[in-house]
Amino acid sequence: MASEPASQTVPATGLERPPTAPFLIVGVTSSGRGFRPSDWADRLAGVMASFQPPGAGPRSHLQYSPYAVPGVHGPHKCVRVDPAIAEVEPMALAFLLNFARDNDLQLLLSG
Repeated sequence: MASEPASQTVPATGLERPPTAPFLIVGVTSSGRGFRPSDWADRLAGVMASFQPPGAGPRSHLQYSPYAVPGVHGPHKCVRVDPAIAEVEPMALAFLLNFARDNDLQLLLSG
Protein backbone atom coordinates (compact mmCIF):
# COMPACT_ATOMS: atom_id res chain seq x y z
CA MET A 1 0.00 0.00 0.00
CA ALA A 2 1.46 3.34 -1.09
CA SER A 3 1.70 6.05 1.51
CA GLU A 4 0.51 9.60 0.95
CA PRO A 5 3.26 12.20 0.48
CA ALA A 6 3.92 14.12 3.66
CA SER A 7 2.36 17.56 3.95
CA GLN A 8 3.56 20.52 5.94
CA THR A 9 1.73 23.62 7.07
CA VAL A 10 3.68 26.85 6.84
CA PRO A 11 2.71 30.49 7.30
CA ALA A 12 2.41 32.21 3.93
CA THR A 13 4.65 34.97 5.27
CA GLY A 14 7.50 32.47 5.64
CA LEU A 15 7.36 31.13 2.09
CA GLU A 16 10.63 31.72 0.25
CA ARG A 17 9.53 30.78 -3.27
CA PRO A 18 6.26 29.80 -4.94
CA PRO A 19 5.26 26.15 -4.53
CA THR A 20 5.65 23.91 -7.58
CA ALA A 21 2.99 21.38 -6.54
CA PRO A 22 -0.69 22.01 -5.73
CA PHE A 23 -1.22 23.45 -2.26
CA LEU A 24 -3.97 24.73 0.02
CA ILE A 25 -4.49 28.22 1.35
CA VAL A 26 -6.12 27.42 4.68
CA GLY A 27 -8.40 29.92 6.43
CA VAL A 28 -6.52 29.97 9.70
CA THR A 29 -3.98 32.60 10.71
CA SER A 30 -0.56 31.89 12.18
CA SER A 31 -2.04 32.62 15.62
CA GLY A 32 -4.70 29.91 15.09
CA ARG A 33 -7.68 32.20 14.51
CA GLY A 34 -10.21 31.38 11.81
CA PHE A 35 -10.24 33.79 8.88
CA ARG A 36 -13.35 35.88 8.25
CA PRO A 37 -15.65 36.41 6.42
CA SER A 38 -16.89 32.84 6.32
CA ASP A 39 -17.26 32.87 2.51
CA TRP A 40 -13.72 34.12 1.81
CA ALA A 41 -12.74 30.92 -0.06
CA ASP A 42 -15.70 31.17 -2.43
CA ARG A 43 -14.97 34.84 -3.06
CA LEU A 44 -11.28 34.24 -3.74
CA ALA A 45 -12.00 31.32 -6.08
CA GLY A 46 -14.65 33.44 -7.80
CA VAL A 47 -12.08 36.14 -8.53
CA MET A 48 -9.88 33.48 -10.16
CA ALA A 49 -12.73 32.00 -12.28
CA SER A 50 -11.60 33.71 -15.47
CA PHE A 51 -8.23 31.91 -15.41
CA GLN A 52 -9.13 28.77 -17.34
CA PRO A 53 -6.95 26.23 -19.17
CA PRO A 54 -6.39 26.75 -22.90
CA GLY A 55 -9.37 25.48 -24.88
CA ALA A 56 -11.92 26.05 -22.10
CA GLY A 57 -15.44 26.71 -23.35
CA PRO A 58 -16.92 30.16 -23.95
CA ARG A 59 -18.89 30.09 -20.67
CA SER A 60 -16.13 28.57 -18.56
CA HIS A 61 -15.76 31.83 -16.61
CA LEU A 62 -19.13 30.99 -15.00
CA GLN A 63 -17.57 28.18 -12.98
CA TYR A 64 -14.57 27.97 -10.69
CA SER A 65 -11.20 27.71 -12.35
CA PRO A 66 -9.60 24.28 -11.98
CA TYR A 67 -6.55 26.21 -10.74
CA ALA A 68 -8.29 27.69 -7.66
CA VAL A 69 -11.07 25.64 -6.09
CA PRO A 70 -12.74 26.35 -2.74
CA GLY A 71 -13.06 23.57 -0.20
CA VAL A 72 -12.74 22.60 3.43
CA HIS A 73 -9.69 21.34 5.32
CA GLY A 74 -10.67 20.10 8.76
CA PRO A 75 -12.81 22.82 10.34
CA HIS A 76 -11.44 25.57 8.07
CA LYS A 77 -12.34 26.82 4.62
CA CYS A 78 -9.55 26.61 2.08
CA VAL A 79 -8.68 27.16 -1.55
CA ARG A 80 -6.81 24.46 -3.45
CA VAL A 81 -4.31 26.19 -5.75
CA ASP A 82 -2.62 24.58 -8.71
CA PRO A 83 0.56 26.56 -9.46
CA ALA A 84 0.00 25.79 -13.16
CA ILE A 85 -2.21 28.90 -13.06
CA ALA A 86 1.06 30.78 -13.60
CA GLU A 87 1.22 29.31 -17.13
CA VAL A 88 -2.07 31.07 -17.91
CA GLU A 89 -1.25 34.27 -15.99
CA PRO A 90 1.89 34.56 -13.83
CA MET A 91 0.40 37.39 -11.78
CA ALA A 92 -2.55 35.18 -10.76
CA LEU A 93 -0.29 32.93 -8.69
CA ALA A 94 1.40 36.00 -7.20
CA PHE A 95 -2.03 37.43 -6.33
CA LEU A 96 -3.07 34.23 -4.51
CA LEU A 97 0.18 34.04 -2.55
CA ASN A 98 0.03 37.75 -1.68
CA PHE A 99 -3.57 37.31 -0.48
CA ALA A 100 -2.38 34.55 1.86
CA ARG A 101 0.59 36.63 3.06
CA ASP A 102 -1.42 39.82 3.54
CA ASN A 103 -3.99 37.96 5.65
CA ASP A 104 -1.42 35.91 7.61
CA LEU A 105 -2.94 32.61 6.39
CA GLN A 106 -1.43 29.15 6.49
CA LEU A 107 -0.37 27.14 3.44
CA LEU A 108 -0.56 23.36 3.36
CA LEU A 109 2.21 22.17 1.06
CA SER A 110 2.52 18.64 -0.26
CA GLY A 111 5.78 17.00 0.51
